[in-house]
Amino acid sequence: MTDDLKAAEKVPDSIGKLSKAYREIREQMSQVIVGQSDVIDQLLIAMFCRGHCLLEGVPGLAKTLMISTLARCLSMSFARIQFTPDLMPADITGTEVLQENKSTGVREFRFITGPLFHNVILADEINRTPPKTQAALLEAMQERQVTVGQTRHILADPFFVLATQNPIEQEGTYALPEAQQDRFMFKVHVGYPSFAEEKQIAKQTTSLHNDTIKAVLSDDEIVELQRIVRQVPVTDHVVEYALALTRQTRVRQDGTPDFINEWLSWGAGPRAVQYLLLGGKARALLQGRMHVSTDDIQAMAKPVLRHRIVLNFAAESEGITPDRVIDRLIEGTPAKEGELSRDPRFQKIFAA
Repeated sequence: MTDDLKAAEKVPDSIGKLSKAYREIREQMSQVIVGQSDVIDQLLIAMFCRGHCLLEGVPGLAKTLMISTLARCLSMSFARIQFTPDLMPADITGTEVLQENKSTGVREFRFITGPLFHNVILADEINRTPPKTQAALLEAMQERQVTVGQTRHILADPFFVLATQNPIEQEGTYALPEAQQDRFMFKVHVGYPSFAEEKQIAKQTTSLHNDTIKAVLSDDEIVELQRIVRQVPVTDHVVEYALALTRQTRVRQDGTPDFINEWLSWGAGPRAVQYLLLGGKARALLQGRMHVSTDDIQAMAKPVLRHRIVLNFAAESEGITPDRVIDRLIEGTPAKEGELSRDPRFQKIFAA
């Protein structure tokens, strides 16, 4: 029996395990976090896909508390880095110090690890620090290692970065370029709570409230489930649907809708297709399914695409948002099997 067949046989057994863990994590986090159901789902999906998240929301929406609570639920080490204009790369990666060996009297360099050597990293207000430090974090995210001097140091596994951005007070900030934002699997919007949720938050946070968070998954179990996600099968139709959504965002290409040419200056690259499919696989498993549907791809479209499409000046002046563009794309893309291949416009997109 081949390794692929053996791996495929494990998937049904892991569905129950992952679904149970998902329910338990949601139950544990509900002791501390009120609402934000979609945000928590997207964080978990990204983690099980070995991806990273960029969270955007105004202050006071419990982003830090949410991330630290998730780390406690998953029995993972947690570090928070408050990004400031004077933060240097060595402050997050670690540095070599010269020490004397007391037994031999010889002086030698010893590496002191930085906060990146934890499982869950909260990069708070990543747009407040200079590009040099941002680049050090983004390199660690991509390579899962840091280089200090001439030595490479492997980071912990699992390794999960959640960076936050404040959409207000942009003075003195260093906006992440689009190419660097592409390193994040999801861009998650953290919105205001509903009236009922905010009422519960007010009562819960202004009284004595004790939470007893218990760990649901170990490091090894998380790594195993990350492997299982990639083994979920995907039909050609679902792959073509993900490709259709992504390729339509590319300006001035055959088959591109008129509103894309009117509103966008740049579209999503191949990494968007990869993350749409991976996110769809994880979402299917969390819901107890062993197959990916176009509904899963649609659910992943906004967090995957919103930071990979660049609006032009005309769109911004009209108040167009990336989410509105994505809604138009979903509305204009046939989801039923066979409709894509028969549509003349999508025939041009697939032939390009």
